[in-house]
Amino acid sequence: MKSLDDDQAVEVVTIPLAGKSSIADHMVIASGRSSRQVASMANKLADRIKQEFGRPVRIEGLPVADWVLIDADDVIVHLFRPEVRTFYNLERMWAFGDEGAPRAAAPGA
Repeated sequence: MKSLDDDQAVEVVTIPLAGKSSIADHMVIASGRSSRQVASMANKLADRIKQEFGRPVRIEGLPVADWVLIDADDVIVHLFRPEVRTFYNLERMWAFGDEGAPRAAAPGA
């Protein structure tokens, strides 16, 4: 979350997946203002995860950077350009059966 905040990601949302899916425990969805910003955020986040946790991450979608998926095992991060995020609307898809809507991350969380 700090890395995304540092890179000025917008509309950052975290969705708890524990008990909903076996793919991960948490999902983070965020937007960048352009493909260039999305690619930059993805690369920096992958590097930061590797430095801090000693594990490489898998990245999909970097060449175009409309939608980049970062698989860090127990956390899945989706980075979008705004129009692509609106089209796919992952927040709505993964919020089924929740107590409420997905919550936006608190600044600095």
